[in-house]
Parts: sequence; structure tokens; C-alpha cells
Amino acid sequence: MSQLNTVEISVIVPIYRIERYLPQCIDSLLDQSFSDFELILVDDGSPDSCPKICDDYAKKDTRVEVIHKENGGLLSARKAGLDQAKGKYIAYVDGDDWVDTFYLDVLFKLAVANDSDLVVTGHFREFDGKIETIKPKSTGIYEHEELQSSILPNAIYNGRFCEHGISTYVWNKLFKKSLLSEVLYDVPNEIIMGEDAAITYAYLAISKKVTVSRIPVYYYRQRHDSIVKSIENPQMEYYRLGLLTSFLKSKLSKFLDKENLDKQITYYLYSQILVRSGGLIFDEDNNLVFNPFLNVGPKSKVVVYSSGSFGQHILSTNTKAHFFEVVKWIDLDYHPLNIGGNHVQPISAVSNSDFDHLIIATINPTNHDEIKEELKLMGIDENKIVEINTNMGDIKQILMDLGFNDRFEFQKN
Repeated sequence: MSQLNTVEISVIVPIYRIERYLPQCIDSLLDQSFSDFELILVDDGSPDSCPKICDDYAKKDTRVEVIHKENGGLLSARKAGLDQAKGKYIAYVDGDDWVDTFYLDVLFKLAVANDSDLVVTGHFREFDGKIETIKPKSTGIYEHEELQSSILPNAIYNGRFCEHGISTYVWNKLFKKSLLSEVLYDVPNEIIMGEDAAITYAYLAISKKVTVSRIPVYYYRQRHDSIVKSIENPQMEYYRLGLLTSFLKSKLSKFLDKENLDKQITYYLYSQILVRSGGLIFDEDNNLVFNPFLNVGPKSKVVVYSSGSFGQHILSTNTKAHFFEVVKWIDLDYHPLNIGGNHVQPISAVSNSDFDHLIIATINPTNHDEIKEELKLMGIDENKIVEINTNMGDIKQILMDLGFNDRFEFQKN
């Protein structure tokens, strides 16, 4: 390919059923201060007006290229975009999000100034009109030796359950196309849970230099309708998670010692199962086989903090199982939501006399600690705040009971 046909950055946007949000996403990308880029819109067989929206933008702006394909899932859309990309660098943007005007300028300068294979930045989280700034804890420039000795061994699990040393998301990063091509095509399209983790950690393993910055330039939209509120087929969930974790095991085994890798993946898999199951795990006969909420027994009066994914799953699971009594559902991000007759209320709506236990529905320890401090300031008895079981022996046992082998594959039908 001649130099005239190349650009510095290819921005790839996978698109499926997001017509409400897509124009804002595309407009933000076409309004960049950085000019040497192409925008590849991958219509993954979207049945709404997304295909027309893409074509209309392509008619108006020569930087826009549209790919229409049969629906094949997020990974297949990302691969289709990479197939057509002419850029030296690749940026992925989700079509229901949007970016800052200086998004590409910041990513590009961080990459070029430090000759980095991977750039990681902060981001903004938008939820129900409120915006929160999320920044990486550790920033700097990491050379190959440090990447292999300290970054990769703490990337998936950094020593606190369950916090990542490097975030899983692909959308707050800039990749080199040459390296991404070595990784992306090996990720099976069948992985439809944790696709970002599969790409990010496999790519990190072969990176020689990484730059991590706190500058937030990406707006992640957390949507109510994007959270799966109940699990109808746990066996299928476990199978899909097993595809991800067994892939990570195979890809990272040549870079990490077995003890470290197994520990990272074990905690990661456990955390994903907790979030998707709502914590409580039942067998096919609806008998409780695992309760991660320490000291919380049947019929306990419980307050659940958080209306995010974990919180919604706790409510949905308990609505079916009636294991404990949810007396209040609270969140700082208060908004109208109802599951099983429980409505989200502000944190001021609860007092110590209302409940026996309070579950903070997050697997991120930093978030947990911050929420705990806020609740204590509101007068909540910290002794009533529940701890989650993180005993490695118990975790290994439940994973084995569920059907995961030592390669983290799910074997039960």
C-alpha cells in the first residue's frame, strides 16, 4: 500500500442497534482536532436505522468508510474493521459512547512521544446524566522488562479482589495495528463475554513499551438497557466465561508462571461469576450451593447498595430465590428503576434499624472502600457492611463444583 493511502489512526466503531446514540458518537469523532485519521463504521447487520445513518455520514465526509456485514457479534465486527484499516494505529470506539475533541490528538501524542506499543488513558463514565471521572491508579512509561516483571503479573488481578492493574476496556486505548493483527484474529468469535479482556491482556503480553496516562478523553455511557438483569441459563454463562478464561490461560502461559497466572484468572473468573449470578449460586434443582456474602443467612433483612450490573443481578436472583429479604435498594446514582418491587432510593433513605446486613454490590475494592466511607459518614454501622468471601480454597472448590477444569474450561453440559 502506498504512503498516500495510509493514515496515522484508524478509528473503528462496531455498530448494532444503537440508532439513538450513534449520531452523537460519529459527530464527536468527526469533530477531532487531530486530522490524519479515517473513521470505519462497521454495521454488524443492525436491523434498525443504523445502516442508513452510517451511509448518510459517508456521503458527507470522505474520512468515513462504511462496512455492512451480516451479524456476527462484536469480535467479528472489530476484525472486519481491522481488515480494512489503513492506519498505523488503531482506536476502538463503542457506538453508544462519544469522545472529547482532543481524543485522538492526546492518544497519538502519548504514543509517538514515548514510542509506545500501547497507550492507556482515563475516561469519563456517564450514567443517568451524571459524569464521573475514572483515572488509572498507576501512570507512567513502562519498558519491556518492567512490563514482564510487574505489570503483566498484576494486570488482571493486582492483589486486591478483584481490581485490575490494567483496565480490560479496549476503548480507552490506542493500539499499533501491526501488533493488534497478531492478537485479534486469534480471539475466537465465540467469546461474547469479556471480549475486551481477551484482546487487552493478550496484546499487553506482547507489548514492548506501554504508556499509561490519567488524561480522560473518552465518554463511556452506562446504559440501563445494556445490563442483563437475569440469567436464564447458568450453564451457558459458565461455558461462555470458560471460553474467555481458557483463552487467557493459553495466551498468557508463555509469559507468566503457572502460580501467578492461575491466581489471576481464578479471581477474575470468580468475580465474573459473582456479578452474573448475583452472588448466590444455585444448582439445577434450585438448591443453594454457594453464598459469597459472609454471615448473611436466610431471611436476613438486607440493604443492597448499587444499581449497576452486580446490584441488578442480586435483586433479580433474590426475586426468584427469596433467600434474603431486600428491605431497601440504594445508590448514590439514584434513578428510577424497579426489580421485583424494589425501587432504587437515595442513600439517605436507609437507617441502621432497617436492616441486618448491607451489601455493597461491587467487586472493585477501591470503589467498595469509597462507598463504605460515605455510608459511615451517613451514620451506617460499618459492622453491618458485608464482606465477600475471597478465600482461594473456597473459590477453587466452587469453580470445580460448577464444572471448570484446571485449564479454566467449562466441561459440564
